[in-house]
Amino acid sequence: MPTYKYVAVGLDGSQIKETAEAPSEDVLRNQLLLRNLEVKQLKQRKTFNELELTPQRVPKQEIMHFSRQMAAFVRTGIPITEALEVIEEGSGNKRFKQMLGEMREQINNGVPFSDAVGEHASVFPPYYIGILRASELTGQLDTSLEQLSGYIERDVEAKAVIKSALVYPMVVFGMSILTVAILAVYVLPKFTKFFKNLHAKLPLPTKMLLAISDIIQNFWFVWIAGFVGLALVLVWLQKSQSGRTLRDRMFLRVPLVKDVVMFAIVERTMRIIAAMVKAGVPLPDTLAAAIAGTNNRVFESALEGARERMLEGEGLAAPIADTQLFPKAATQMMRVGEDTGTLDVQLENAANYYGRELNYKVKKLTSLFEPMVIIFMGVIVGFVAVALISAMYGVFGQTKSIQGGK
Repeated sequence: MPTYKYVAVGLDGSQIKETAEAPSEDVLRNQLLLRNLEVKQLKQRKTFNELELTPQRVPKQEIMHFSRQMAAFVRTGIPITEALEVIEEGSGNKRFKQMLGEMREQINNGVPFSDAVGEHASVFPPYYIGILRASELTGQLDTSLEQLSGYIERDVEAKAVIKSALVYPMVVFGMSILTVAILAVYVLPKFTKFFKNLHAKLPLPTKMLLAISDIIQNFWFVWIAGFVGLALVLVWLQKSQSGRTLRDRMFLRVPLVKDVVMFAIVERTMRIIAAMVKAGVPLPDTLAAAIAGTNNRVFESALEGARERMLEGEGLAAPIADTQLFPKAATQMMRVGEDTGTLDVQLENAANYYGRELNYKVKKLTSLFEPMVIIFMGVIVGFVAVALISAMYGVFGQTKSIQGGK
């Protein structure tokens, strides 16, 4: 059982610093509350073996299977706590097992299922909690869980398509870099000594190749500094707010890449709004979840402005259309849905359409990227081959002429 260290204040104002064992943090808080203690600080104490440099990630596939299993259990009338216990026993993810145990304890203490899930909102998609809360109120928890599983599955499949399409080009590109490194560090230096010993007159391509090899060997610290600098820039682009904004702007301006990024965001946004509207979630909460789901600072900023206008009574379609980030077809379908009361249906159709378009754009991008990488590798290897072969022929010709002169 986990051990916690806490600081609490009693009714008389006295401060208490103690440690205690409890199944979860929420259970301990309830126990201290029953003792009329106000918790100021509460932190789990871990042994050296329990320390984790980075918390274990909960993959989306785990959330997808959880949603599908919960839908089946709820539909058959099995109590939620028993369902959570069964799923907990079958899960192979340590962090997710701990989450399920904490959720079960909270529900046993009277906390609604959606609120227990909401305590771990960072693990679930942005629209997940809102749909659960709405479905609990309407008594359609099993249906909503099944739908959530389907939405997550489609999202996982879309990302898998993109990753699988990029695997081959990235492997070829990596092999190109590795080939260049091996040639520069191990192969070319031996040829340099060979040519110097023969005092051969080398052609221009060979001189260029050997000069590049010398630069790579003699200024290795510059290359290391460059790689470290590149790694720091990538971390800055990923972690800082200004870096993320710059990165997202760049992605939306690079030819071909911008289409893939835009269609992915549009498809995800349409699907989130459709799912939450269908579940009866209020539009302000729906748009807030959609903003969090874009994972793009440019779209987030624009949609925040659209949400403010929507709260002022301007509807949903017009403010989103004015951002000029969404295709006209998408905003038109949104406008039709608002006018006819079929917003969820229209957005679901839009999400399906842009999902298909996204697959087409990814295939188009990779079909162009693959030959570019192969040509890049071919140029490098070809240049090295021409430089070395022409030098060898030159050395052979010089040797032959010397022998003929004798």
